Amino acid sequence: MADQTKTGESATNDERAQRRARRQALIDAGVNPYPITSEVTAHAAQLERDYASLPEGEDTQDVVSVAGRIRALRRQGKAAFIVLEDVTGQIQLFCRVNDLGEEGWGLLRQLDLGDIIDATGRVLRTRRGQLSVAPTKLVLLSKSLRPLPEKFHGLTDREMRYRQRYVDLIMNPEVRDVFRRRSQIVSLIRRHMEADGYMEVETPMMHAIMGGANAKPFVTHFNALDRNFYLRIATELPLKRLLVGGMERVFEIGRQFRNEGMDLTHNPEFTTMEAYCAYSDLDGMKRLSEGLFKAIAREVCGCEEGHEAIVYQGQRVDMSGTWRSVPLSEVASQAVGEHVGMDTPIEHLRELCRVNGIEAEDGWGAGKLLFELYDELGESTLVNPTFVCDYPEEVSPLAKRKADDPRLTDRFELVICGHEYANAFTELNDPVDQAGRFAEQVAAKGMGDDEAMGYDYDYVRALEYGMPPAGGIGYGIDRMIMLFCDQPAIRDVLLFPQMKPEAVTRADIASQLPEKTDNTAASADAIADDAESGAAQEAASRPAAPPLSAGLTREQALELLRRHNKDPFHIQHAETLEGLMRHYAEKYDPANVEFWGQVGLLHDLDWEESQDPAQHTVRAGELIEAEGGTPELVRAIQTHNSDNNPELPKPETKMERVLYAADELSGLIQAAAKMRPSGSVADMPAKSLKKKFKDKRFAAGCDRDVIRHGAELNDMELDDLLAEVLDAMKAIAPIGDIYAKGEAAE
Repeated sequence: MADQTKTGESATNDERAQRRARRQALIDAGVNPYPITSEVTAHAAQLERDYASLPEGEDTQDVVSVAGRIRALRRQGKAAFIVLEDVTGQIQLFCRVNDLGEEGWGLLRQLDLGDIIDATGRVLRTRRGQLSVAPTKLVLLSKSLRPLPEKFHGLTDREMRYRQRYVDLIMNPEVRDVFRRRSQIVSLIRRHMEADGYMEVETPMMHAIMGGANAKPFVTHFNALDRNFYLRIATELPLKRLLVGGMERVFEIGRQFRNEGMDLTHNPEFTTMEAYCAYSDLDGMKRLSEGLFKAIAREVCGCEEGHEAIVYQGQRVDMSGTWRSVPLSEVASQAVGEHVGMDTPIEHLRELCRVNGIEAEDGWGAGKLLFELYDELGESTLVNPTFVCDYPEEVSPLAKRKADDPRLTDRFELVICGHEYANAFTELNDPVDQAGRFAEQVAAKGMGDDEAMGYDYDYVRALEYGMPPAGGIGYGIDRMIMLFCDQPAIRDVLLFPQMKPEAVTRADIASQLPEKTDNTAASADAIADDAESGAAQEAASRPAAPPLSAGLTREQALELLRRHNKDPFHIQHAETLEGLMRHYAEKYDPANVEFWGQVGLLHDLDWEESQDPAQHTVRAGELIEAEGGTPELVRAIQTHNSDNNPELPKPETKMERVLYAADELSGLIQAAAKMRPSGSVADMPAKSLKKKFKDKRFAAGCDRDVIRHGAELNDMELDDLLAEVLDAMKAIAPIGDIYAKGEAAE
């Protein structure tokens, strides 16, 4: 084994170089470190079961071939001990020079932790009681060129574990167990549905018309038809067409794609199961859900029938018995401490929203206001499985209206531990009603709602042929896996969760290329330029530059700002950006806090006097230079307007990228705070900000594309940027908390 006393990246690179040298030495000696075939006749777990009664110190004549990855290697004179790990567990190899011979012992000297080998030999139990295989033959199956990390378990940088899932699976057996259980759960779901008479079908992944849910789609271009298509956001409408065609029970397990943010329970690419049953209704979907979840609890979690209880993130969840059904209005009533419903005056519902810190739009009716009270205050209180029913029609465009109150729909959401796991309807099958609701969606789209559905002429035509009454339901499979595997985040149950692109340097690429090859190969520079992630972040590894000088004191910068700006709002906005930039400088560039602060303070110096988007910051540069400011200060400020003036420098440094992102987003945050009863950012949840961002009609002057680009510039997911800048606004309060009222402003 190579000496691993060094630490950090340099030690890793030294170790890689040594392993590459051993690889080449094997090749030079005529040993193929990556042979074509191997033979496995036994696995670790099976050997442990078969030889559980083998006494200590006893050999057998049973010869087996095992294969796996070397997890530990210890040499002791003419013996060596290898811990070999396969898919089922670990087995010890008790290697002796007399058994292996000169050739095998020589190969053993070239092995490293992480190598994958094949070992053939007799089964025995050592005098210390360790079941082992004593190999007479070793074959190297795959030479590991990169050393395994010493402490990947419990790594705080979970992004590294998600990005390098292959290492996560190697180092953490409990992670492998999660994905074994995921496979088991999906298989069980399929068997359960088929046993209940449902037929599995497949529907298109690309749709010409967006429909089946309210969500922002991914768009792709279909070259053969020369038009854009949408990656599907739901399977609902194709599946219900099948009910029209006479297929009475259908289901589909498949991927959906929604071009939205990522958080603990959302990923842009996710798995659902949708099921539709002709001649059924909402009660049928309740019974289906109860049976399915209880079956998983029994088979996967080991619960006894009638006692299906699990623990999720410290909360006991009792799934036994008949699950509670409760109207949405009742949950909202419990949350606000008084009875509310569709007959409650709109102004009172609006006042309840205000008192509870929920922003209410002017155009919202009683149904939407009631839903917001439930969604913001009530849903999180539900722990045991609960069918929340009777959703307002205003928030349920595809559900059938209730016969006794057409303002409500025959819909439920299954809520467990404050999260939605299923959404079900008594399906709308009136083609005239459906056409009208599609028309309403098109109207909403015309008003800027990019999540509204399109008008699906063919689906209405299908309904005109007649669709039987039906119940339909959609399950979030990933959330179900989280629940039954007790995992806190959706990324923990996705083998390859969506991640921001990794920055790869030319040096990274060069370290993987062969020193020479029989064929002409592109250079590391050419490969880096071609790579999507490229080497754009290579500058981040350069030595730190000396401290930056603004050329002005803070007092001089503030006086310059006030000389050219008389509107108090502009002064307040400048001070907000100064506070944010100082906040981020403390995190990213502590040596230049003062410089970052002045960049924020003077970034809009000339806006009040010119308000010319193309010339914005050009005049500011002249004013700053005349006052004694440095070219570095001018450049940093001018980068945030490069979108409107291509002659200005683009944001490159971390400081410039932060300014670009924080400028536009802080304006949206302040506009959202103004709508709150407190007028403050202090009590604003990230969820509320995300809703405001998605509503293009709110603070329309705040350019959402600029904010999205700001997230990209900072290598962040949009939701992460929204939450981070909101947290920064709270951290610098009362600076920037310009609309705060009463105690919130103190």
